[in-house]
Amino acid sequence: MSNKVLPPSGPGRPKDLAKRQAILEAAKTLFLSNGYDGSSMDAIAAEAGVSKLTVYSHFTDKETLFAAAVKSKCEEQLPELLFELPAETPIETVLLNIGRGFHRLINSRESVELHRLMISLAAQDSKLSKMFFDAGPQRVLNEMEHLLRQANQAGKLRIANPAGAADQFFCLIKGGANFRLLIGCSPALEGDAAEQHVQEAVQVFLRAYQA
Repeated sequence: MSNKVLPPSGPGRPKDLAKRQAILEAAKTLFLSNGYDGSSMDAIAAEAGVSKLTVYSHFTDKETLFAAAVKSKCEEQLPELLFELPAETPIETVLLNIGRGFHRLINSRESVELHRLMISLAAQDSKLSKMFFDAGPQRVLNEMEHLLRQANQAGKLRIANPAGAADQFFCLIKGGANFRLLIGCSPALEGDAAEQHVQEAVQVFLRAYQA
């Protein structure tokens, strides 16, 4: 079966997907280290080990590549699978898994550097800021809103405004600790401290919206 999925030689879709992933990884590395303006498509192509034409064949322009890199980073820590609601799984378990993934995401070195980059660009390019928000934070909010809507319909939670509740959930997970991290006042919560923070945030959320 593996030979059918990944042919040992010759051109094909697996090779294209590998190149696309290499481009995304290169883009994430350069955008974070050199900033948006300091990262050219030529440099990204060189970092990825592909031609500039290959980069443009996967991503039409630098803005599109930037948005794809942001989305890819979010999906690493918060894959769509986390936002499913199996009938046999307690809602607390689902929320804890999402909370842990989101906490790891927002406190990762890449995420912190990316947020700082976006703040520095905020007064320069509102279009780029919106692309960032739509590709990352908005996508996560949409997934969470859909999950909470399902939980409400299934009677697992009682939520009149799933969109607002989704925003509240992630604000609870962020807390003040993430802001202190962003401005360089303290390190990220890790280990037992991070787990305790996530569990307490989920408990507060459940008390507010318990069925």
